[in-house]
Amino acid sequence: MPKVKMPRKSTLVDMTAMCDVAFLLLTFFMLATKFKPDEPVTVVTPSSINTTLLPDSDVLLFTVDKDGRVFFSMDGQPKRRKLIEDLNTQFKLGLNDKEMQNFVLGASVGTPLKNLKQYLSETPEQRKHSNLDTGIPTDSANNELGTWIEYGMSAQGGNFNKLKYCIKADNATPYPKIKEILDTFKKKHIQKLNLVTNLEAPPPGTAAYEEMQSGGKKE
Repeated sequence: MPKVKMPRKSTLVDMTAMCDVAFLLLTFFMLATKFKPDEPVTVVTPSSINTTLLPDSDVLLFTVDKDGRVFFSMDGQPKRRKLIEDLNTQFKLGLNDKEMQNFVLGASVGTPLKNLKQYLSETPEQRKHSNLDTGIPTDSANNELGTWIEYGMSAQGGNFNKLKYCIKADNATPYPKIKEILDTFKKKHIQKLNLVTNLEAPPPGTAAYEEMQSGGKKE
């Protein structure tokens, strides 16, 4: 007996509904996302051939401009909230919720603790015309950098062992300022630091150059 031929059905799938959902999600994320605030200073970092990328999380970043001003930054809004609450309680800064929220959502901070309340009450545009961005004190008489390191570690909870300490210094930063920063880390028994640099091509004739030419393959 002849086989019964089954009618073929179209494999066409209507994607209209899927496209609508995709565009709705894209619109939601565009409207809900907050862009990263601008950093208060711009630094020109020295160059190196190190290809290790700066991690996105578990980082304490200390930015140093050419005038030696030090700024502190840390990832994670919940961790930033704990840090500023602890500082507010310990040093009786008198911060209100709005000022603490400005820290949580803001960029780097570079001012003495005594000026932190006024600093956080200003908008980023107002800070450009104020004299509060003097940097975190690092001198021996008033080394508040150690305080930011200590409270930044404490804000991590039990995960401070995963922390990476990064220094992003300008190429023209005076060496005595860098030494003060390194000495502060040494007093905190932190020996492993990461220096943020610009990537440059390895010089010809070096082992790194030969490895790059061979595509990273080692014999």
